[in-house]
Amino acid sequence: MQTEPSARRFPVSAGILFGLGLGGFFDGIVLHQVLQWHHMLSSWYPINTIENLKLNTLWDGMFHSATYLFVVAGLFVLWRSAHRRHLFWSNRLLVGTMLIGFGVFNVVEGIVDHQILGLHHVNEVVPREEWLVWDLGFLAWGAAMIAVGGVLTRRGMRATRVAQETGP
Repeated sequence: MQTEPSARRFPVSAGILFGLGLGGFFDGIVLHQVLQWHHMLSSWYPINTIENLKLNTLWDGMFHSATYLFVVAGLFVLWRSAHRRHLFWSNRLLVGTMLIGFGVFNVVEGIVDHQILGLHHVNEVVPREEWLVWDLGFLAWGAAMIAVGGVLTRRGMRATRVAQETGP
């Protein structure tokens, strides 16, 4: 018995969800905690009092919780798909879709939190006139990840179609 090709596809949404979560983890762990360049609400509530630090730490935790949910959702989708017979596993598709998700995280977070809402900026420890440069660099980095991820995903999809046509 042969499994339908549509049931054998790589779960692209799982990779994108993993990428969204990993993008959030990178931002929260590296930029918020390790480098301490900003916190979730640090433009609105600067870290100049214990109360503001507590408030920012709480919202950093809320942010981490949301990114954790992306990873859990990605794992659920991947697990559900992996139970199908003859699932096509693809490193290119996994890495490509994760890069897309990571890049989408950066672009959306950069536009919404940094520019529209002004909750915080990428690097608030540099002089204020340099904040926009860091914010634009963050957006460019996200766009580059989306572009590279898109190329890898297209190549992975093409390879998967060829593999499906030639059979197991």
